[in-house]
Amino acid sequence: MPEIRTKFVLLLLPAVLVAGCSTAAAEWPTGVASGSSGSDPDTDPAQGGIPSGKDLTPFDTSYPAVSNLDPGLLKAVQQAATDARGRGIEFKVTSGWRSKAYQQRLLEEGIQKYGSLENARQYVNTPEKSTHVSGKAVDIGPTDADDWLIRHGDDYGLCQAYSNELWHFELLTTPGGTCPAPLPNAAG
Repeated sequence: MPEIRTKFVLLLLPAVLVAGCSTAAAEWPTGVASGSSGSDPDTDPAQGGIPSGKDLTPFDTSYPAVSNLDPGLLKAVQQAATDARGRGIEFKVTSGWRSKAYQQRLLEEGIQKYGSLENARQYVNTPEKSTHVSGKAVDIGPTDADDWLIRHGDDYGLCQAYSNELWHFELLTTPGGTCPAPLPNAAG
């Protein structure tokens, strides 16, 4: 099974890399949503944001984006990060736990960008359905860390949840188990 998965990843990786180089990803809206308190959730640690210029690791538990992750997920990500570091791969948490308000803002920005809730839901979930809000999802970067985690994550129970999000991982199997196939996108 690992050989089939490796071949699948090797076949899929060029397409993902080409898609990742498109300008669409670079055009994500920034700024504060209208009607908000003026605090930017993207950088407000209390909302699950990560301060500009700050690289978080899975061990930065003084930040709610990391400390509010499900304890089992956090432990698995920390174990994977430790093992990956031994192979020269560094994990960065690019997003973890998010407040409902932060998730709602991301959804509103997605609706604005993609023109409808249905289209936005391919990339961002509602606060009620978001696994980030429940602390059961973590986004990892950079790409070499994602690649390592796609290949070895099942050793820790960590699986890529969505085909269109190379960076989004959840605990979806037991350590050493087989990851389910990723869903096409956040809408399923």
